[in-house]
Amino acid sequence: MNLQDYATTMAHYNRWMNEKVYAAAAGLTDGQRKQDQGAFFGSIHRTLNHILLGDQAWMQRLHGEKVLMTSPGQELFSDFEALRAARAETDARLLAWAQSLGPTSDTATLTFFSVTYQKQRTLSHSVVAMQLFNHQTHHRGQVSTLLSQLGVDVGVTDLPWMPYLDT
Repeated sequence: MNLQDYATTMAHYNRWMNEKVYAAAAGLTDGQRKQDQGAFFGSIHRTLNHILLGDQAWMQRLHGEKVLMTSPGQELFSDFEALRAARAETDARLLAWAQSLGPTSDTATLTFFSVTYQKQRTLSHSVVAMQLFNHQTHHRGQVSTLLSQLGVDVGVTDLPWMPYLDT
């Protein structure tokens, strides 16, 4: 599988899962979403915020833009609906990026400065894509657990069952 196929499939998966997770979280009160449940970023809201923050930073890097992230815990939006809207916009941007990848993307590299680790790195676009999607999946798993602890079921999360693959 080439990078474009991998990234496009994962971008579709990312969007599908984010829609499911945000729909599940929307049924909670703001207090429930922001309640510290002992996760790495504390709450459902803060974890969703962190996922978006990371995705935006990678999109900024990959598009040659200034990275606006100042720390991994930076709050982008305190309002859930604003966070949800920004998530949808970022998912669309991420999918467009994935679909725009060409054959040279498989061997392209990206040099960037990590705000989290305060170091410069050079990685292949393939490794960047793996990190981008792995990071999302890791933290969405934490959100799914936090939702489950509040009695909310996200439903099926397995990639083979995403609707995109039915086309």
